[in-house]
Amino acid sequence: MGQPSELAFFSALVKAGSLSAAARELDVTPAAVSKRLAQLETRLGVRLLNRTTRRIGVTAEGEVYLEHAQRILADIEDLDQLLASGRVAPRGLLRVNAPLGFGRTYIAPAISAFAKRHAQVEVQLHLTDRPINLGDEGFDVGIRFGEMPDARLIARKIADNRRLVCAAPSYLKAHGTPSTPHDLAQHQCIVLRQNDSAYGIWRFTKGKKTEAVKVRGPLSSNDGEVTLTWGLDGQGILQRAEWDLAKYLRSGRLVLLLEDYALPPADIYAVFPERHNMSAKVRAFLDFLVAHFEGKLAKARGGPTAW
Repeated sequence: MGQPSELAFFSALVKAGSLSAAARELDVTPAAVSKRLAQLETRLGVRLLNRTTRRIGVTAEGEVYLEHAQRILADIEDLDQLLASGRVAPRGLLRVNAPLGFGRTYIAPAISAFAKRHAQVEVQLHLTDRPINLGDEGFDVGIRFGEMPDARLIARKIADNRRLVCAAPSYLKAHGTPSTPHDLAQHQCIVLRQNDSAYGIWRFTKGKKTEAVKVRGPLSSNDGEVTLTWGLDGQGILQRAEWDLAKYLRSGRLVLLLEDYALPPADIYAVFPERHNMSAKVRAFLDFLVAHFEGKLAKARGGPTAW
């Protein structure tokens, strides 16, 4: 492929758009640029550029060379950043995306604590009601729940997060307590509506057996905080992540149901475009989140005993 200097020279030449422009950028004569290009083409045995007096055009072989050159140069830059990140203090702008409710309640306080430790990092927190494309929107880190559908992102697990089923004591007193997932079909369930569906499918696992239950109820919403409010008001049985339910289960305002069954986890992940993982600011933020939520989760659960 050639030395990094050759790759950088060719990339700069193509970016400049002409031999004379490249000569000005590289602070050499046009003749020197032309000679170096000719030597490169002779060594490779192919023509990389078609050139006229005013402009250059990349050949098919040149396109292949350019593509690989840019990738290799980017890898070298990433390696430099990786080695430097261990000795360079985190600094610069860090853009973070997180879900509305969780971001407001948990990520915002975490960022406040992080900012006190890293005064040279400027953090922008952007809360949305649905995941966005981090790369297209220019974000360094996103907070996500459950499995990651986007294979282009790298994910680091921040904390465990179980989904739980519960209800207020007033609802259970009036309607009884389900003993199996199948019993939920006879209960009022508060549905977190997704994709405009009028019902929800709750999946329970016990041992090797998985059971899908279609639940219904008079109340549904696309906002998790709303469904939690209705559950606390005794309107029905709801499914929420333990981060949202912990303090209410601990206080007795909600009662945990179907404890012998597991729901699909909603583990918390920090996701990021692969290249962004190399910066000191991203590494520092991810390490901080893991330590921060490890302590928060133990506190939320009230110690080793369940609820």
